[in-house]
Amino acid sequence: MSQFTLNLLVIGASFALYIGIAIWARAGSTAEFYAANRGISPVMNGMATAADWMSAASFISMAGLIAFTGYDNSTYLMGWTGGYVLLALLLAPYLRKFGKFTVPEFIGDRFYSRTARIIGVICLLIVSITYVIGQMTGVGVTFSRYLEVSNSTGLWIGAALVFCYAVLGGMKGITYTQVAQYIVLITAYTIPAIFISLQLTGNFLPQLGLFGTHDATGVAFLTKLNQVVTDLGFREYTAHHNSTLDMVLFTLALMIGTAGLPHVIIRFFTVPKVSDARKSAGWALVFIALLYTVAPAVGSMARFNLTATMWPGAQAGDTFSEPAVSLEAIETAPELAWMRNWQTTGLLAWEDKNGDGRIQYYNDANPDSPAAAIATERNLAGNELTTVNNDIMVLANPEIANLPGWVIAVVAAGGLAAALSTAAGLLLAISGAVSHDLIKGTLRPDISEKGELMAARISMAVSILVATILGLNPPGFAAQTVALAFGLAASSIFPVLMMGIFSKRVTREGAIAGMVSGMAVTILYIFAYKGWFFIPETNMLPDTPDAWLFGISPASFGTVGALINFVVAYVVSQATQRPPAHVQELVESIRVPRGAGDAVAH
Repeated sequence: MSQFTLNLLVIGASFALYIGIAIWARAGSTAEFYAANRGISPVMNGMATAADWMSAASFISMAGLIAFTGYDNSTYLMGWTGGYVLLALLLAPYLRKFGKFTVPEFIGDRFYSRTARIIGVICLLIVSITYVIGQMTGVGVTFSRYLEVSNSTGLWIGAALVFCYAVLGGMKGITYTQVAQYIVLITAYTIPAIFISLQLTGNFLPQLGLFGTHDATGVAFLTKLNQVVTDLGFREYTAHHNSTLDMVLFTLALMIGTAGLPHVIIRFFTVPKVSDARKSAGWALVFIALLYTVAPAVGSMARFNLTATMWPGAQAGDTFSEPAVSLEAIETAPELAWMRNWQTTGLLAWEDKNGDGRIQYYNDANPDSPAAAIATERNLAGNELTTVNNDIMVLANPEIANLPGWVIAVVAAGGLAAALSTAAGLLLAISGAVSHDLIKGTLRPDISEKGELMAARISMAVSILVATILGLNPPGFAAQTVALAFGLAASSIFPVLMMGIFSKRVTREGAIAGMVSGMAVTILYIFAYKGWFFIPETNMLPDTPDAWLFGISPASFGTVGALINFVVAYVVSQATQRPPAHVQELVESIRVPRGAGDAVAH
């Protein structure tokens, strides 16, 4: 059976499962559409939340980022998992106790303001639409490689699938679909990692293989990887190279950005009890950890396998003991078919610059490395592996390691499951903001439940269409758009939720001023370095560490935006009249458990 047929069968079977679940769990009321009728168990909700969270960025991109940067990109692991700890301790149980369907609804009621609710809707839409563009783009890339269709065709196929199970099922259908998608994606991520760990280190568990011994040389695997990458002129894999301040701020931005993402928060509105919200966050961390503890091993082993493919001597113990891979082998060898396949996507490219019939991969910008001496000796004209996109490392890893075809097909299905599960959650957050907060909460308060449900479905369908069109020509790389989404969530939504729960003194004027200032400053900072709406050559300042304000990268600025939000909200609140008594009582009721009046009143 050909690889294409195998891909088609496995991906098709997963699609049939998702659509079947959506039909079975079709939402019949607004309570089912927005919150699955609050009937999801903590374990199942934790699994669905993990799938909702582990997007194409987690499944496809994170290991690639770790592969090419090493230790410094452990910030993604710390930030994203730390965000769930904040959710479990500071937000989830209190928002569930409030008993509403959406984040803007909480903002509007807590800050007794329709304006605050509308600004909350705007923040949610900006964050969610920005995030969903990256997911739809990931769907297009995965389809284009494994189903051998164009990127645009892949996008439309993915959009049709999301339409079927998200628009029909709402939160109820999405929840059960995401449980299935979690099982698919964790299986797809773990199986090749186990195979590759056994190949390189003899350890069944990739987590142990990462700190195990490289079988071919008897040297600790990470020590061997460090030696290989430094031989080629790259930075030491396990060392810290970047600004510590920026690393701390970036980790914090990811943490509070995670805790402020609306599509994650609404998952905690689906459980029966307040205590179940905290349990759901705990289970989500368990299910996320199953992937996140494997990601460093996947990234490091992918980096080693790629290097050993380009320099076969690396596998044996001396990187340059054998010549670089030949151009003839790349064009004809069955084991290198993966290079030819990925070349057609434009995400992998090479060029024989010196005409010696070989493709040398090294850091030609480092004149003090062993690779520089080899370049002089062999008359090399520079690095000839000209493009290696981070996003291909997880998807290409099974092919690089020559694993069975069924493993490759499962990985393809897993990548699509990760992207589609998050896209569905984001689209549900968007539709809820439009239909429940904008239409019912502001424009047509008298709309019937049936009309609201229809408005929710129409708004979700329109959102899918908009996200797909923008995904055809995205405003930047997936990492750029995701960074913007996290920065905006960190600087606009997280602070207002924290102040709304834990401070009786914050007023509607303070909340509005805080949200607007935090979001505006963060957008301006990111666009100043990345370009307006990520359009090339529209940036006002060069996107280099030397030009960043105090060395703070655009991706890290969400933390600064959050601080500005808190400060502005506090100052404005102190200058305005205290919230009404009923609002202060509302804040107290959110924080104090039922039946605890006597215990806290003494």
